[in-house]
Amino acid sequence: MSKTTILALQGLTCMHCVGRVKKELEKISGVEQTNVSLNYAKVIGDVSPDVLISAIIAAAYEATVATQPDIELRLSGLNCMKCANKTQKALEAVEDVIATEVDTQTAKIYGKAESGALINAVEQAGYHAELAVGVNFPKTEPLTIPVPQTPESLAAATLSSSVKTSLVKEPQAKAASSETIPIEHNKNNVIDDDSVQLLLDGMSCASCVSKVQKALQSVDGVEHARVNLAERSALVTGSASPNALVEAVIKAGYGAEIIQDETERRERQQQVAQANMRRFRWQSALALVVGVPVMIWGMIGDNMILTPSNHTIWLTIGLVTLAVMIFAGGHFYRNAWQSLKNGSATMDTLVALGTGVAWLYSMSVNLWPEIFPPQARHLYYEASAMIIGLINLGHALEQRARQRSSKALERLLDLTPPTARVMTTAGEKTLPLADVKPNMTLRLTTGDRVPVDGEIIQGTVWLDEAMLTGEPIPQQKSTGDTVHAGTVVQDGTVLFKANAVGSQTTLARIIKLVRQAQSSKPEIGQLADKISSIFVPVVVAIALIAGAIWYFIGPAPQIMYALVIITTVLIIACPCALGLATPMSIISGVGRAAELGVLVRDADALQQASQLDTIVFDKTGTLTEGMPQVTEIHTFNGFTEEQVFVWAGALERGSNHPLAKAILMKVEGQKLPEVEQFRTLAGLGIRGEIGDTTLLLGNQNLLEQNQIETAELKPLVAAQAEKGITPVILSVNGKVAALFSIRDPLRQDTVSALQRLHHQGYRLVMLTGDNPVTANAIAKEARIDQVIAGVLPDGKASAIQSLQSEGRKVAMIGDGINDAPALAQADVGIAMGGGSDIAIETASITLMRHSLHGVADAVELSKGTLRNMKQNLFGAFIYNTLGIPIAAGILYPFTGTLLNPVIAGAAMALSSITVVSNANRLLRFKPIPNRIKVAARQQGTNPQEHS
Repeated sequence: MSKTTILALQGLTCMHCVGRVKKELEKISGVEQTNVSLNYAKVIGDVSPDVLISAIIAAAYEATVATQPDIELRLSGLNCMKCANKTQKALEAVEDVIATEVDTQTAKIYGKAESGALINAVEQAGYHAELAVGVNFPKTEPLTIPVPQTPESLAAATLSSSVKTSLVKEPQAKAASSETIPIEHNKNNVIDDDSVQLLLDGMSCASCVSKVQKALQSVDGVEHARVNLAERSALVTGSASPNALVEAVIKAGYGAEIIQDETERRERQQQVAQANMRRFRWQSALALVVGVPVMIWGMIGDNMILTPSNHTIWLTIGLVTLAVMIFAGGHFYRNAWQSLKNGSATMDTLVALGTGVAWLYSMSVNLWPEIFPPQARHLYYEASAMIIGLINLGHALEQRARQRSSKALERLLDLTPPTARVMTTAGEKTLPLADVKPNMTLRLTTGDRVPVDGEIIQGTVWLDEAMLTGEPIPQQKSTGDTVHAGTVVQDGTVLFKANAVGSQTTLARIIKLVRQAQSSKPEIGQLADKISSIFVPVVVAIALIAGAIWYFIGPAPQIMYALVIITTVLIIACPCALGLATPMSIISGVGRAAELGVLVRDADALQQASQLDTIVFDKTGTLTEGMPQVTEIHTFNGFTEEQVFVWAGALERGSNHPLAKAILMKVEGQKLPEVEQFRTLAGLGIRGEIGDTTLLLGNQNLLEQNQIETAELKPLVAAQAEKGITPVILSVNGKVAALFSIRDPLRQDTVSALQRLHHQGYRLVMLTGDNPVTANAIAKEARIDQVIAGVLPDGKASAIQSLQSEGRKVAMIGDGINDAPALAQADVGIAMGGGSDIAIETASITLMRHSLHGVADAVELSKGTLRNMKQNLFGAFIYNTLGIPIAAGILYPFTGTLLNPVIAGAAMALSSITVVSNANRLLRFKPIPNRIKVAARQQGTNPQEHS
């Protein structure tokens, strides 16, 4: 029997999250209908709440059965459940209401609707309502947040990911229908941000990550905690106090500090990285200086067996090795002890156990040789020293490689200059960037890097925006245009007014979004997390079992063989490689994407984008320029182009028709004559008089109704209609003077970008609300595979769903409010950077430049990133899968030898270095826009023939 379940949701930050939860719920057998917002899910069907909650948790969000409504009303005038049902329908029709529970006495409303609108709805239904006394509403979080106005819509998108989830749900719900997101201002122009970034110390492997993450998530008020091993950082969202977060990390056995300022955080992170690298270097040098000579001496003279003649020498070496273990390897033992006190185990546990057991055994042989058989008096001091030296050397090399992986983000941080030239009453002054405030007037000259976002008030410049948008061609900017921090003045001088400074600039928001994406985990990374959580205990168990087998059934001396087996298994296992496999690829991939002008909201989007087979494009503003233009003009009866443009421009100056702008753009700056007797003729065009000249401007029907001969125009009009062109005809004193061909043309690089996607094997679909004739004409020109035309905004989401039902993995590329439902429904939503706020907020990937080559770059890089992740995970799994059995002695029956613990330590260090180095290859990723031309040239064909 069907029932309604209302769930309270946590962790959803955008419409993409909403779409993801909705898809997971709809997969469940028995679910009939779902309605999902950022904070609630209403599910109708024969499914238990536990099943629904489990599905949402599996999608990386949180859910509980909703028990506390946002608003409760006391009702009167309801006599039966029929009245209650009528009231319920009226309430659920109110905007932003997700679900209601209504009886004859009360109504509980879930959602962010206004109480006045709810009471009015009840009154309209014929009943009475008032707010219930003693009910706290709304919930503890406010409905809106003061947000500083951003210079372009992209800034709103990057801001949205840092603003508390519950604070943006009202604007999002409204925007999805027909409005843009309202942006308010606060007096201090400061962004309220609930995300806290912690710099962590002491983490060494994936087990550490799991441990720190659990510690942070156990703090009251934490909604999400993302711990990044590669960056040694954590990003926490929620209302928890910073001190509580730091204390939780320290209690778990690690170090933590909170630095919110991006510049200060960067400096501190570099200081810690350099200090760690120096420490690892001298620790590895100290250990190897002791270990290498001892190993050589022992092997050359066959001195590894204790004898009366070398007893004192080995005892001295044992004490020196103890000093090495304390000074060069002390951190392994301290971290292992801290983990043990907290009831967990990490990579440090394995190293401490392996080296500690080897040293203790050797020292026991040294002090009490008589209790060991002569053949079991083998010493392993050099193994302890060498293992500590090699692992520290591996950490130093890994630290250096990790610094390279963060270079993409560092380059973005370096784009902002330290000072700015500010115009004051006393003249031009150079001020530190931190002293620049909104509304100050600043000067830019050739070679300057723009310090803050603003609007040009005087002058013209050419700006290089390549590092910000990926667009290599400098852009001309003049009065009224927006400039962004980080871009470079190629030529010219301007004065501009500062609009956004500090953390509010577009560049700062991009950096924040990139950092959040680098801290996220894709679905594939969850497998490594699950394995890492049990990895160390399993390895310890394997080592003990293998040691026991060798002790009881192995060859003599059994105790020596058992020791070697236990030590080698403990040392060769490498949870560090597992922990680095996914985050290193994400850091490199997301950072490189940002350099190419592709902003990724979370790492899961990269994994989804790598599996796509169908790409759907909105037409207007995505494939096309989004602005009608006069693309061609035909003149008749001896009239010149200059004459007809002046007459047409004079007429259109009084028109509000969208096509008027296309003609007015052609006569911009010209002096136009005054029009008398101006009239708008609905559905036909316009008419007017200039002196004794009578003018008509409109469609063919307008001329025919005025008995003007149009026979010679009919073939031309028909041919243009097939191309999706709108013909506008001008007549002068009863004669045809000109035909203007007006259309929204394709973007300059649309055809080449789509060819590139075709070459990559994608099926291309156009999804538009435009008429089929125009849509098919554009599709033919762009060589689109399939056209879905005449679709309303809500129908776009259904069209995407229909493609998905065919088993396709679908990406949607759009830029308008009407594209938001489809962007949310698609497996991957990609928004054009100049699009509406709601489109960008809904999408999981945003293109900074107005070029569809960004789509090809994004999907190509996503495939490369996922491939890199799989290589890293495969390498880490294979290494441990082969290494542990070999260390346990599985090859002994065939080779008669065991793996040396020293070699195991070197292999462990090398596995981590390999993972990091492989991830760094993504930093050299270069998209190849001319790949089609290269392939065509090799085949001797024309690249333009590709479809």
